[in-house]
Amino acid sequence: MTMLLLFLGTMALSLYASMRVKSAYNQYSKVRASSGYTGAEVAQRILDLNNIRDVSIHAAPGHLIDHYDPSNRRLVLSEENYYGTSVAALGISAHECGHAIQHKQLYAPLQWRMAAVGITQIASQVVMWVPLIGLFGGFFPYKLAITIMALGFGIMMLFQLVTLPVEFDATARAKKVLASTGAVAMGGEYNAMSKVLDAAALTYVAAFVSTLGYLLYYVLQLTGMRSSDE
Repeated sequence: MTMLLLFLGTMALSLYASMRVKSAYNQYSKVRASSGYTGAEVAQRILDLNNIRDVSIHAAPGHLIDHYDPSNRRLVLSEENYYGTSVAALGISAHECGHAIQHKQLYAPLQWRMAAVGITQIASQVVMWVPLIGLFGGFFPYKLAITIMALGFGIMMLFQLVTLPVEFDATARAKKVLASTGAVAMGGEYNAMSKVLDAAALTYVAAFVSTLGYLLYYVLQLTGMRSSDE
């Protein structure tokens, strides 16, 4: 019952965060920035202002698939944000540029997150398969399976914890540069752009809370098993 409630609770939180992002984006993607810049133009301008010459900007099909690829030094924007002139498009483009700036400046939390990507991907596979082949298939002793699950969610929780300052910092950089360059006018345009980025940040908070919840569940399971052994 506890696991079911945890699953439903984290699912509800994730859905709420996702709905907030989609709602804010859909609303403010209709608000055109008075500067007339496209997302790609704002991104290039921000990179130039920070003397970043080795990051390329690319358009890609898809909805809200925008990201910065540090391995290939590519800034990938969805076509609606690459070509779009809305305050939402400019905000998201500037946010992804924030990650490129972090990379250039060797921003510590970003470096930690990059270093942890490999082990986190392994951990996410482990927590998916152990319940199937371990707990239900009987391949692992119950206590060992619970320990592995706790370690897996511990790694994922730390990754999500490190992600929070990375994303919050990128958002702060985006808001500052868009205001200082006049790409987004202060007042209504700035407030609308901020709502989009703040809603996006909520998804990372939801991911952290979810992994923390599962970690605590398995840690409590281990604690209870040790107490019963004494």
